[in-house]
Amino acid sequence: MDERFERYVTELFAAEDPILSKIRARHTALNLPAINVSPEEGKLLHLLLLTIQAKRVLEIGSLGGYSGVWLARALPPGGELTTIEKDPKHATAAREAFDMARLHGRVRLIEGSALDVLPTLPPGFDAVFIDADKEPLPKYFDWGMKLLRRGGLLLCDNAFFHGAAVDPNDQSANARGVRAFNQLAAHDPRLVATIIPVRDGLVVGVKTRDSA
Repeated sequence: MDERFERYVTELFAAEDPILSKIRARHTALNLPAINVSPEEGKLLHLLLLTIQAKRVLEIGSLGGYSGVWLARALPPGGELTTIEKDPKHATAAREAFDMARLHGRVRLIEGSALDVLPTLPPGFDAVFIDADKEPLPKYFDWGMKLLRRGGLLLCDNAFFHGAAVDPNDQSANARGVRAFNQLAAHDPRLVATIIPVRDGLVVGVKTRDSA
């Protein structure tokens, strides 16, 4: 997206409150990877959850908690965000972010490898947001579809992966993982999906049926 349009959208529709600004600034101060969602993507995620009145949401990849705050704030009283993070440093930062945002009782952070944690979770999530390591994305797709309810949203960040998704010369494991995920999202008969070209691309899909 043209930076002028991105700035326009952010300033008009996704202006951060002081808590979100502080959480994002802490990412830099703690030397976390600069891979958190942007404000306009956070607002889009927030909006999508509101449209389906989501109550149970799963996030794969907490990082420093910035995206999790956008997600959890969209939930009604009694709603819960379950977020998985394997890096202890990132998990600590995320917990602190959730405390800053006063999301006590609305977020459950599980520390561990996603592929170890996912089989332990009960199905029926209203939305699954994937923003984690790219090589195992096809496995995350499978688990996301298993854990989603019919009518739920499958969401995945970095659909373009900084251009690698459309670069046939990039045969890295991460690029192959992104391309495989996109192919699955495009062709799985249980899912109606597309890519919204916000930031680095966001896959958005609705699970329309339980079996192929």
